[in-house]
Amino acid sequence: MKKYLKEIIIILLQILLFYLAPLLMNADTVIGIILFLLLATFTLTLVLNIISLSKIKYFYPLIVSVIFIPSIFIYYNESAIIHTLWYFIDSLFGMIIGTCIFKLKNRTKS
Repeated sequence: MKKYLKEIIIILLQILLFYLAPLLMNADTVIGIILFLLLATFTLTLVLNIISLSKIKYFYPLIVSVIFIPSIFIYYNESAIIHTLWYFIDSLFGMIIGTCIFKLKNRTKS
């Protein structure tokens, strides 16, 4: 458990974003909520990939997609199911860029 503390904290932040952000924002700006969540997901994925040495971080894009599914039925309607794909792709790009940053950071240290 202690071994995965960084990953658990990032996943909890992601859950808070998916379930608290729509509560705090105006319902008229759904596209704004989606764009905010996409940016936050990208940022959290980037941070996770830079700070984590664990192999579990590679499952993060899938975890993000699965975590978002219940929020579709709570805040949105069934037509928002496509956004799970966007969150997967967004976090996958964050994972790729974070890996590049991590490798560049470690290469300059050597």
